[in-house]
Amino acid sequence: MTDTADRAANRVGALVAEYADLERQLADPGVHTDQGRARDLGRRYAELGPVVATIRELTAVRGDLAAARELAEEDPAFAEEAEQLAESLPALEQRLRELLLPRDPNDGKDVILEIKAGEGGEESALFAGDLLRMYLRYAERQGWKTEMLGSTESDLGGFKDVSVAVKARGSAQPGEGIWARLKYEGGVHRVQRVPVTESQGRIHTSAAGVLVFPEAEDVEVTVDPNDLRIDVYRSSGPGGQSVNTTDSAVRITHLPTGIVVSCQNEKSQLQNKESALRILRARLLAAAQEEADAAASDARRSQVRTVDRSERIRTYNYPENRISDHRVNFKAYNLDQVLDGDLAAVIDALVVADNAARLAGDA
Repeated sequence: MTDTADRAANRVGALVAEYADLERQLADPGVHTDQGRARDLGRRYAELGPVVATIRELTAVRGDLAAARELAEEDPAFAEEAEQLAESLPALEQRLRELLLPRDPNDGKDVILEIKAGEGGEESALFAGDLLRMYLRYAERQGWKTEMLGSTESDLGGFKDVSVAVKARGSAQPGEGIWARLKYEGGVHRVQRVPVTESQGRIHTSAAGVLVFPEAEDVEVTVDPNDLRIDVYRSSGPGGQSVNTTDSAVRITHLPTGIVVSCQNEKSQLQNKESALRILRARLLAAAQEEADAAASDARRSQVRTVDRSERIRTYNYPENRISDHRVNFKAYNLDQVLDGDLAAVIDALVVADNAARLAGDA
């Protein structure tokens, strides 16, 4: 065997051994007295499940192939079975190569998703609302939970900005976690349609920006209260009218980084403060990862920094019922279904392209 084959075999053996050890630990009732540890073990066990299943399937097929070839020397009837087994090997080997690619450590995490209106005024705010509904419907289809953290509505019922937490209901298989699926959504989304504010029936182009952050756990990001400036003010609705007679809205400024987060959705100042802190921790985690990892920094730069129509990742064309993702040349004519949450094909195309690029880099 070559050195590369030896390393691959050693890694496969180590993963099978780790999976067996995790199975043993999770069977110990004492482990579940520490919920944090049990959660981490369960998450890793779920991650390794498909890898080990593929390894076992591949091992079985190779064994059956060797036996069929040996039997075919004496009985030609086994030659066809050997041929079928041989044909199934490349797909299994490809699946294992993809599963063995280094995974994004955040893939299994929940996310905080922010949508901000950009160029286009009221029409952009309405489009931001359409994007919000699209993600909420997609989350519903996936069986995920969503929680509105903060929003600023526009006069016509759109959103100038909105933040929502998306949470899993259990451990996800590799590649099926919330961050693993939604991390590709960060960037500028462009819409082409006739706005409701347009009396001449002309098609306009506007844009909204989407930012996606893995939600930080308390142990990952420590926020020093002395680094925060917390301002409270009276929340307001569309057009600036007051919707609350108390100073329940909260604005938190993280002084070392200049990050500012505002929340006003809840009637309780304490609840708004907690929501703002969740968003702040997620942003600080993303910033720390950018600093620590050049690859992560490149990925983050693909997300929106200024909501400029020229920096688009995707276009939603209403007259043609067309959606186009410009990063992978994906195009489909089912925009109405996508806006109703049928995002699977779009995200799958991005996942396939990402895996192909990483396999090429790993070769």
